[in-house]
Amino acid sequence: MAAMHHADVHLITSWARQCDGIVLDAGCGPGHWTGHLAAAGVDARGIDQVPSFIDHARRVHPGTPFEVGDIDAMPYPNAEFGGVLAWYSLIHHDPDNIARPLAEFARALRPGGSLLVGFFLGGTIEEFDHAVVRAFRWPSEALRGRLVDAGFEILETHTRTGSLASSPKPHAAIIARRL
Repeated sequence: MAAMHHADVHLITSWARQCDGIVLDAGCGPGHWTGHLAAAGVDARGIDQVPSFIDHARRVHPGTPFEVGDIDAMPYPNAEFGGVLAWYSLIHHDPDNIARPLAEFARALRPGGSLLVGFFLGGTIEEFDHAVVRAFRWPSEALRGRLVDAGFEILETHTRTGSLASSPKPHAAIIARRL
């Protein structure tokens, strides 16, 4: 929990508790959000394409389901989930290819299901170096438009600035509902 911003903990936890059904942490990385949600009583599971992340998640959060898989082609039936959390898992998708995971989220969510997307906020869609792979900042309006194109209704948009005064990073989150 130390690496999780308190505003994010509140937003994600309250959002997930309102989801009707299983919540998928899509691109779960080392599983910290999935584990947090499971510990909070949410029926949560995680998927990530990096096997070492999934191995770590299974060790740290035993009893919580994790699976190796690609969010661009998820191994789940249609309408399987009540909620999909995409917390910074879309940032590495090129803007020309972001429609693929969004379509997968819409397919895997039941009608009326909820999507929560976390991302780095920017004035334009702009590429930047992030860890070992490039990433993208998005204006809220641009990502909201892509979500609408994928069959979602936008419910809320949240923004905040990172807490490091030397390097404030604007963050944003969008909550949307599958039509």
